[in-house]
Amino acid sequence: MVDEMEWGPELDELRAREEMAERMGGEDKVARQHDRGKLDIRQRIQELLDPGTFHENGKIAGTATYGPDGELVDLSPSNFVFGRGRINNRPVVLAGDDFTVRGGAADASIVAKQIAAEQMAYELRLPIVRLVDGTGGGGSVKTLDTKAEEAGSNIEGSIGKGARTYVPLNPAWDHVVANLATVPTVALCLGPVAGLGAARAVSSHYSVMVKGLSQLFVAGPPLVNALGGEQVDKESLGSSRVHTRNGAIDDEVVSEAEAFERARRFLSYLPSSVYELPERGPITDRSDRTDSSLAGVVPRDRRKVYKMRTIIESVFDTGSFFEIGKDWGRSAICGLARLDGWPVAVLSNDPYHYGGGWTADSSNKVTRFVDLAETFHLPVVHLVDNPGFVIGTEAEKAATIRHGARTLSAIYQATVPWCSIIVRKVFGVAGAAHTAANRFLYRYAWPSGDWGSLPVEGGVAAAYRSELEASDDPKALIAEITDRLNAVRSPFRTAEAYLVEEIIDPADTRPLLCEFANLSAPLRSAGPAGFPYRP
Repeated sequence: MVDEMEWGPELDELRAREEMAERMGGEDKVARQHDRGKLDIRQRIQELLDPGTFHENGKIAGTATYGPDGELVDLSPSNFVFGRGRINNRPVVLAGDDFTVRGGAADASIVAKQIAAEQMAYELRLPIVRLVDGTGGGGSVKTLDTKAEEAGSNIEGSIGKGARTYVPLNPAWDHVVANLATVPTVALCLGPVAGLGAARAVSSHYSVMVKGLSQLFVAGPPLVNALGGEQVDKESLGSSRVHTRNGAIDDEVVSEAEAFERARRFLSYLPSSVYELPERGPITDRSDRTDSSLAGVVPRDRRKVYKMRTIIESVFDTGSFFEIGKDWGRSAICGLARLDGWPVAVLSNDPYHYGGGWTADSSNKVTRFVDLAETFHLPVVHLVDNPGFVIGTEAEKAATIRHGARTLSAIYQATVPWCSIIVRKVFGVAGAAHTAANRFLYRYAWPSGDWGSLPVEGGVAAAYRSELEASDDPKALIAEITDRLNAVRSPFRTAEAYLVEEIIDPADTRPLLCEFANLSAPLRSAGPAGFPYRP
């Protein structure tokens, strides 16, 4: 029988190394992290994951210091911590930067750990949550001094021959890209994030910044200011306000706790990988619930706006709508919700912004969201009020039609079940993108439906230009023509020709959508999408 203490010294050393790793960057640097209002990496892991579920990989990797007899004196751990854990009792991979060790710079870390984290998510088919704090993959010129010291040079002499620079490479990037097509990927920016760390943050399905705590940039203020073109600080250069309004980051929150909660909720709508299907959640709302108040939401005056989110909150399971990217591309509304417990992707328009018309930004927002639905097998519900692409000089400068055509392609490439509810306007090329016309049109229209190649109000002047130029009273003629066209504008005339399938009482929208969700459930197929996710 082997003496249980035969390997006692080695077990003691293992525990000592683990304790050194848990000290992170040391007492002073951890205190500095807390003084900034930030949790340290191990606190973040504890707050995000189900209690007691974290199993760390490579905990004692780092830089060790040895005494003259080869005994361990100290261990400075890698500044990248990763492993497996559970969120809502589902396994995930969690990977986080430790800002207390060299500010999260990758050249103070062990690159193999970043690669392994992405590989683990890909090969075990598990969602990955990245807690990004620091360059998270970028470098520092301080590395040259470090390598000079390692080579034995003195600070006044020449750099030792062991020191060198390196050609930049991103060894984990192939797995970052592969994961976007395979597993849910979440990035939480929990401090200043630059360089490759910023690229890792935006290469995700869902990303969050903490207001006042997080900043994101290609290069930080010291480098920008050194160029002399402008003088900036972290907030003016890369605040959460900047990046949640330009589309780089999806959402802004006020605390790390809220960031963790949003990550947990986002993942709750998705499968663990594309090889599974989104699971049905608890049934918390009646599928036959109607809402007579919906008939009064859309004004009869087509020039007036209304709150589309009122409709969204009514027709989906109560409290289930999870909006994504609210502050960017604001004429489009995107989010996740449930119908009779089934997760679905929700796409809509917001009449308060450009009348709901698609801009270049909202087009890109919709493309990315449709790709998310297609990647993870989420049926799409599209609540439509789209007057077309936004027009004018600024729209042309933004290449709106280029971005819009890409959106149209994404919608036509999608194979997930799709249901459109025409709430009001459907005009032009953008309006036509409310569904793919080459598929069975699972579609309903409200009596407020209004459609055509161009709105009557704006189209008369173009279509009747010669008549108006020859008229003694153009205004009266416009009124006469408009009245004549309005006489055939009724959606019921469209339904007569079966050019719209069914006009419904708005009150009945939810029961019909719940039926759609239940019919769609067995139609979904697990496996990779026919095209890669476009970040």
